Amino acid sequence: MIKAGIIGGAGYTAGELIRILINHPDADIAFVQSSSNAGNAVTDVHTDLIGETDLQFLEGPDVHEADVLFLCMGHGRSKSYVEKLPKSYKGKIIDLSNDFRLKKDAGDFVYGLPELQRDKIKTASHIANPGCFATAIQLALLPIASAKMLSEVHIHAVTGSTGAGQSPSQTTHFSWRSSNMSVYKAFSHQHLGEIGETLQKLQPGFNDGVNFVPVRGDFPRGIMASVYMDLNLPEEIAAKLFRNYYSTHPFTHVTDKGPDLKMVVNTNKAVLHIKKYGNKIHIISMIDNLLKGASGQAVQNMNLIFGLDELTGLHLKPLAF
Repeated sequence: MIKAGIIGGAGYTAGELIRILINHPDADIAFVQSSSNAGNAVTDVHTDLIGETDLQFLEGPDVHEADVLFLCMGHGRSKSYVEKLPKSYKGKIIDLSNDFRLKKDAGDFVYGLPELQRDKIKTASHIANPGCFATAIQLALLPIASAKMLSEVHIHAVTGSTGAGQSPSQTTHFSWRSSNMSVYKAFSHQHLGEIGETLQKLQPGFNDGVNFVPVRGDFPRGIMASVYMDLNLPEEIAAKLFRNYYSTHPFTHVTDKGPDLKMVVNTNKAVLHIKKYGNKIHIISMIDNLLKGASGQAVQNMNLIFGLDELTGLHLKPLAF
């Protein structure tokens, strides 16, 4: 049985991790750490878990009790936490922040996108979990990049409010977000860095540009990425390219039907739809930002590291209504 420790346990991604892990057949939660909630019941914060767990938040748990640490502390804090870990800790680490995603910061952290490098993840000790936008967008581009057929990429992607984290702000509280939409970080979003590194890895010399306009949606969770570029392939050949690429990846599905977010919300699935318009290929990519874009993918990576089937503990059902 895998013993999992969660560091920074009060946020949305930690709540999703707890929800998955308490039902995981091959994992137990060793502890959930939170400085601001130490001594309180986990269900005081994650109220959806009432009746599911009697765990309490701890201030300073013994990390040696965990075979794997999930770091959910937010961007900029994981690196200092890892540097302060006891030298005697030999367990695995899966970081959900952006601290180790780029090559210049990675050290021995492996970029944890299974559809990109599953075999490398299996032998890793430390994983940098991809960003949510980066996951949705890369899944729309991996087959084309692998075929060395990328051209200038254009992306509009809409995310739910949970993507901004649990702490309220001017652009996340309900009265502003409800019945509202807005563009932010146009052409400069932080996830462009990891996307660019992946595309360069698969198609060396690609420098035609990735144009990304992120949009705040008026819904809690999910990402819809609309991606298009020039591609000189017939639609049926392009769709076959995608189906072949993802044929051995159990969470990523190519559909002929126009997708919607309710296909993926509350699951670790990604749903892709491919359509040609003249010489343009249009790919729609749908994920749940908290699951395939964060905690679900983190557990998927844990499964790979410990030799389990990727699907273990992740048979999550979509919310139909």
